[in-house]
Amino acid sequence: MCSCTNKATRETMDTDTTTAASQTVIVDDTTVDGLIVYYPQFSRIDLVCEQMPSQQDTSVIFCAEAAFTHEILDEFAHSNIDGDHVSAGKRYKGAKCEDNSGAFAWFGDTTWEFINGEYSELLDSVAAAGGMGFGQAIIIHDGETIRPLWREKYDDKITHYRALCEKDRRLCIVDSRDEVSYEKFVSMLEQFSPRHALYMDMGAGWNHSWWRDEAGQVHEIHPVAEKSRYCTNWITFYK
Repeated sequence: MCSCTNKATRETMDTDTTTAASQTVIVDDTTVDGLIVYYPQFSRIDLVCEQMPSQQDTSVIFCAEAAFTHEILDEFAHSNIDGDHVSAGKRYKGAKCEDNSGAFAWFGDTTWEFINGEYSELLDSVAAAGGMGFGQAIIIHDGETIRPLWREKYDDKITHYRALCEKDRRLCIVDSRDEVSYEKFVSMLEQFSPRHALYMDMGAGWNHSWWRDEAGQVHEIHPVAEKSRYCTNWITFYK
């Protein structure tokens, strides 16, 4: 866990950079070799809890697991999501998680915030605004990589990684195309050079996610797995 002081910046969606309004998600796999970047062209964001958004809900254009799930339980409880969080404008008490060194919040209008450090006050603000927010491990904040790396002790684990990022005043989800070490993933993120990057929960089952193209077709990024039924929360973008 990073022991750095609380630093936060509020950002507003840059509508001038929105490309091809008819598209729901812009996919870029050319900017940095080894990364796939998804830019949802959204009108709002929420943290959906308990049940993954249905692929039949055509208003959803992208969803993926966000905060860590504390334990593998057969029944859902907000207290089993790592860290306090805000869903549909309501704040919930989550499990204590030392890995949560930062957070992301969407204020229900056109503004969002990435924070490095304590985020309880941020969650109070975003709940009052009717938005959403969750805690996670901060990777990059204000263009600077947070070291030592959060997952350094697991660096020999080769897997797919994912981060929620802000790049050129646009939100995006950045995936490693192949299974890599965490250090390699961070190195690729540094080449991508986002202003902020926040870890998103992964692993078999938790990496199951999907996006919708402009024709309405759903594309699964990672397949559903047996452990997917234990997932607890999803950052969800709506068209």
